[in-house]
Amino acid sequence: MAKILEKRLIRYPDVFYYRINAPLISRKAKPGQFVIIRLHERGERIPLSLADINSEEGTISLIVMAVGKTTTEMSTFNVGDEILDICGPLGQPTHIQKYGRVILVGGGFGVAPLYPIAMSLKEMGNEIVVIMGARSKDLLIYENEMRAVCDKVLITTDDGSKGIKGVVTTALKQELEQSSANIVMAVGPAVMMKYVSETTRPFGIKTVVSLNSIMIDGTGMCGGCRVSVGGKTRFACTDGPDFDGHQVDWDILINRQKTYINEERGSFEAWKKRHVFAICE
Repeated sequence: MAKILEKRLIRYPDVFYYRINAPLISRKAKPGQFVIIRLHERGERIPLSLADINSEEGTISLIVMAVGKTTTEMSTFNVGDEILDICGPLGQPTHIQKYGRVILVGGGFGVAPLYPIAMSLKEMGNEIVVIMGARSKDLLIYENEMRAVCDKVLITTDDGSKGIKGVVTTALKQELEQSSANIVMAVGPAVMMKYVSETTRPFGIKTVVSLNSIMIDGTGMCGGCRVSVGGKTRFACTDGPDFDGHQVDWDILINRQKTYINEERGSFEAWKKRHVFAICE
């Protein structure tokens, strides 16, 4: 059991920050890794990226968007409530070293797991540029946190309500044309990471992406998270989640993400019929 120590609504109405007591996980967790949670005995297992790690306090932080059955159910959990299972840390940590100039690209709430990565890269003496994208300014998260640790913050919005009007690749291309980078790292929707990779390809810049494939056990046994990278089958849960974006077969990944969309929708609708709930801060 893991107790919720803090809960905050960080983007109205559906994105929440949770600080959770998990001393054993926090001692070993590294930026880029993730956990798999199960809310209760009848709950499903879902992977969540680590948004922060505090080994001294024995806590981890998660950013959760209430979009499906389990994430919406979790949004009803409050401070003092306990999560039945948290398994982790899982996956390979992001490789942190002195690269030089690093560009981080985050789409939507994919910016959150980039935060501990940015902190670690900065501690190694890198110059950090972050590009944050959202449909509108109201959907941006972690702007202040990123400004505190990055040398340069670029914001893009689809509607032009803040920063550069356009998608993250608009700003990325402009930035690379002005000044190159030693490496680009991206976290966000698969389609965003695909086009980030295609944007960096002509520049010959190594691009690392964090793949959000279907995942069940998180230990490489079920094979549900398999992805094709460089023509070889890899498991996102044990070999990743970080991979070379120029080697990923994005069409296979995006198609596999839709495999259980009808079952997910049906489960969510059935759960809503059985529960009267309210999303609480």
